[in-house]
Amino acid sequence: MGRWQDGCGKLIVHGEQEELAVPLEIASSYRARTKGLLGRDSVDGALLLSPAGSVHTFRMRFPIDVAYLDRRLRVIAVRTMKPGRLGMPRLRSRHVLEAEAGAMEGWGVWVGVRVEIGVE
Repeated sequence: MGRWQDGCGKLIVHGEQEELAVPLEIASSYRARTKGLLGRDSVDGALLLSPAGSVHTFRMRFPIDVAYLDRRLRVIAVRTMKPGRLGMPRLRSRHVLEAEAGAMEGWGVWVGVRVEIGVE
């Protein structure tokens, strides 16, 4: 998978019957990954942290869903994290998706699903 630039794109989820496109923010620079969702009250769609193998929710204002992706963009784990938690590093994780708690299940993002990143 290529290296993305900070900016906007689409998260494309390959569902059993159809594809779903979700608004996506891409955080690939150290500065953007460090900031992540800190200081926000919500997120429109999802945030991709790349490269990333783990996350934390210290100073977060709301619970989030976290999906760990391997180098082929296949979901290897999904967790919901409350503010003030430290996520365990995931072996084989190369990228992390973050979204508001409950969103990923609604999008069909679970272990084994492959996603795509569309850049605008």
